[in-house]
Amino acid sequence: QVRLVESGRGLVQAGGSLRLSCEVSGSKVLINTMGWFRQAPGKERELVAIITSTVRTTYADSVKGRFTISRDNVKNTVLLQMNNLKAEDIAVYYCNVRPYGVSNGYWGQGTQVTVSS
Repeated sequence: QVRLVESGRGLVQAGGSLRLSCEVSGSKVLINTMGWFRQAPGKERELVAIITSTVRTTYADSVKGRFTISRDNVKNTVLLQMNNLKAEDIAVYYCNVRPYGVSNGYWGQGTQVTVSS
């Protein structure tokens, strides 16, 4: 009954910014980690950023200094602020929420991010 709804799909020019949002709805869960992953065409899904229950963050080297992940525990929402977007950032972005006691977690539906020159 846990469902993740993503928003923020968009097309931006190189160097522009975009913010993605993912809200958890349905059954109430005690969330451990929240994060964002992405998958480009022909590539494996990769980690973009993770934020823990203690607000520790981890970023992929490719987005470090450009992306910022944050969470709102009251709203059960995780955000990804993306600045200085590049062509390499083109992908479908998926949010992930992992409650305590759940190994694999839950996934959002995915949202397309496109960067134009």
